[in-house]
Amino acid sequence: MRSRLHPPALMFQGTCSNAGKSLLTAAVCRLLARRGLSVAPFKAQNMALNSFVTEQGEEMGRAQVLQAAACGLPADVRMNPVLLKPTSHTGSQVIVLGRPVGRMRVGEYLRYKAEAWKAVRRAYDELSTGMDVMVLEGAGSPAEINLRAHDIVNMRMARHAGAHVLLVADIDRGGAFAALVGTMSLLGRADRARVAGYVLNKFRGDASLLDPALAAVSRRTRRPFLGVVPMLEDLRLPEEDSVSFKLGITPGLSAPHATDGDAAHAENCLDIVLVDLPHISNFTDLDALRVEAGVRLRVARRGDELGAPDLVILPGSKNSIADMRFLRQSGLAGALRGYAQRALKEGRGVLAGICGGLQMLGQNIADPLNLEEGGSEPGLGLLPLATELGGAKCLRRTSGRALAALAGEELAVTGYEIHHGRSGPSAAEAETKAAALTPLLTDHAGQALGWGLGGADGAARVWGTYLHGVFDADAFRHALLNRLRRERGLALLSGAAYGLGPELDRLADAVEAGLDMTVVYRLLGLST
Repeated sequence: MRSRLHPPALMFQGTCSNAGKSLLTAAVCRLLARRGLSVAPFKAQNMALNSFVTEQGEEMGRAQVLQAAACGLPADVRMNPVLLKPTSHTGSQVIVLGRPVGRMRVGEYLRYKAEAWKAVRRAYDELSTGMDVMVLEGAGSPAEINLRAHDIVNMRMARHAGAHVLLVADIDRGGAFAALVGTMSLLGRADRARVAGYVLNKFRGDASLLDPALAAVSRRTRRPFLGVVPMLEDLRLPEEDSVSFKLGITPGLSAPHATDGDAAHAENCLDIVLVDLPHISNFTDLDALRVEAGVRLRVARRGDELGAPDLVILPGSKNSIADMRFLRQSGLAGALRGYAQRALKEGRGVLAGICGGLQMLGQNIADPLNLEEGGSEPGLGLLPLATELGGAKCLRRTSGRALAALAGEELAVTGYEIHHGRSGPSAAEAETKAAALTPLLTDHAGQALGWGLGGADGAARVWGTYLHGVFDADAFRHALLNRLRRERGLALLSGAAYGLGPELDRLADAVEAGLDMTVVYRLLGLST
């Protein structure tokens, strides 16, 4: 079954999106790497708004970055050669080997698929050279018969890699057994032959109770179950896309209820709100905050859910003009302006915008090239900034300094930039040369990475930055949180270190216990 040109390969495909393929891929990558094998992940095509910039200044999906970390490898765009970033219900920005090639509607992309497939094959062939084993991930379901003719990510990719396929079903959402049987019935004979077995994922309870059902499905489809993987509660790893977030099941994020802020205060926790946007992107910027004790994170989707938190974060967006309109329609625009005005006047609370959030804090956003929505839209008017989306996309890893107005002392920050927008002083600001707009984050060359306004005490109360991952730096994050705790009269905390290693090992250990790794190793031609 395996091509002589490629190393042994295992592929996780699912009966649906969000079945857990990405984390299972990461877990098996970790287990193989712990055996001393050279292993790399691969996903031919990813549709996600959570992306990352490599050291080479190339853009790829966050899931493959996490999987690369599980392998002990740096992120490499060949691990995710095609990335689709939706800008609307019918169009996406298409990124191939780390670089945008255009914004395409569905029909345009289907016509482009032949070129995309060439890039996919070339990337896999190059990446797999010299590897002991490859672990691949599919997308959605291989049984989407309306998409089969254009498939480049599921069975077509499995055939190219010569991969054995494990079919994953999410038992937590229900219908897992019907989904497995239905998927197998819709696959062609050759593709069914590629399926080596099934994995039930996200199970809660006593797995022995499943035995009759497992046996019945195996008899019907002539494929074994290779494992039942438990639901891993409170797993703090970056998510591939916003599916779990939109369903309200992201660990460490509470449901959007205005009373949550009061509960957080009563528990001596900081109340931090993430504004949910229809086109939210890179909400993984919040991951470092999810590991902190003394922090309650919640989301707000309407103005009446904002409350009076200690920190409000307006996140990135793949369509900041459309999301700015959403802020007005939902009542959040007025609530955010009121919150910012009180923070500036009373000297308590912070509103921070990241990337698209920074743009929305300004006076105006213009899209003359129709890169996202087209046209222009007034912003919240809280910072004297104007933004215009240009053709050249900024993709770079960046490090610099956060000035003392943000966290009480000057501290190092690092992260990455992904944006078409160019922001600077608005026309009125440029004419008056007012000193209100202050660069608060700068790179090592002294160029501004973010701007803000301070209150009477000199502390920044409204600020924004293009730097994704700004909260990942432990010293900066801890100083900012303790500044907010000090304002509330709460005891200061030392804070937690943010890193993926312990959580990846926790994930790998759980999957090793639930999955029949003896069979997996045998499929890969490895000794047990």
